[in-house]
Amino acid sequence: MRPALFAVSAAALVLAACGANGQDEGQAPAATGAPVETRPPNNPDQKPAVEGQTRAPSVSTAVAMQHAVVAEGLEHPWGLALLPDGQWLVTERPGRMRVVSAQGQIGAPISGLPAVAARGQGGLLDVILSPTFAEDRTIYWSYAQPRNGGNGTAVARGRLSDDLSRVENVQVVFQVKDTYDGDKHFGSSLVFGPDGKLYVTIGERSDKPMRPTAQSLASHHGKVIRINADGSVPSDNPFVGREGALPEIWSYGHRNPQGIAVQPETGAVWSIEHGTRGGDELNLEKAGANFGWPGAAYGIEYSGDAIPDATTTREGTVQPVYYWDPVIAPGGMVFYEGAMFPGWKGNALIGGLGGKHLVRLVLQDGRVVGEERLLTGLGERIRDVAVGPDGAVWVVTDEENGKLVRLARR
Repeated sequence: MRPALFAVSAAALVLAACGANGQDEGQAPAATGAPVETRPPNNPDQKPAVEGQTRAPSVSTAVAMQHAVVAEGLEHPWGLALLPDGQWLVTERPGRMRVVSAQGQIGAPISGLPAVAARGQGGLLDVILSPTFAEDRTIYWSYAQPRNGGNGTAVARGRLSDDLSRVENVQVVFQVKDTYDGDKHFGSSLVFGPDGKLYVTIGERSDKPMRPTAQSLASHHGKVIRINADGSVPSDNPFVGREGALPEIWSYGHRNPQGIAVQPETGAVWSIEHGTRGGDELNLEKAGANFGWPGAAYGIEYSGDAIPDATTTREGTVQPVYYWDPVIAPGGMVFYEGAMFPGWKGNALIGGLGGKHLVRLVLQDGRVVGEERLLTGLGERIRDVAVGPDGAVWVVTDEENGKLVRLARR
């Protein structure tokens, strides 16, 4: 039985306040300069290809912060999108989308969504607004699409009704070519680039027989996809016209990317993906780039064995800008642009699922130069992250009793 949905009272918000750096009151922040990660690596024999590629120096936010649980009772929430009126669109993996107010009132499920394959990591995934939402109220969402013989990642769009109760004129704008009967590694995060194109992250479906598809240009698995808003293929995509290659592919060699975001200062597109034990990656997307999986990877198998036939570097592949060993199990990501924390401007904020924290990365000239871990006292899997109108940071937690949480200055 699903837990009851309710808004948290003012008293509960006070009780949810945390320490000055978003951690437990009794937990001291890491010393500035020492890496925030202190656990031994899963693969101590692997070395970074460039200095600063892992275990960046720790940084600490100087201002006091507190978090508040604004709403709870969401069942495995996945995606989080800000509406112009300050309310939030939230997806729940079993197949529901809801509107949640900034005060925590949770609306009834929005009708009109297609069926989803809700098992394992599959279901209703990300949601974003169209760049033209103010004119046409169009939203986009990704999901595990049920099919004869299995499932596959798909992206649909529709008009959000004026009363926020339903989506209309639903149209599937993308679906992976391959059908596979599995329950893992669907991706799938969405972002519109400054070029107006829609970028979609797709996983390689996890199982060992499926891993090679990440390297195959005849498969959508293990790729970042770039399409026009209507689902058509941009003429300047890197593999347009290549025999045997799917024209929607932008980059390949990914394992399970579940976060993608545009860097405001540069317009660059960054993605983040789940590795095996010790192989989570932050990547700077490039047209036609091969990010290596499964032949080039950091970390080890979940079993503890080496990844078969893999090396950390391989000719023709692009190195991650940053990797984590041990992993954080990254969810969604966003670049911070807001007034509340001016010192965070341009920083990447990344949900940590396995790590149960929010990661702040300081980037400089395309490299990570500092890392901070926030919301460590929350103790829940942080799935997605977004920035509110006032600059406060909002996250959803991937739990049976999932929460919408606001992080702000004290």
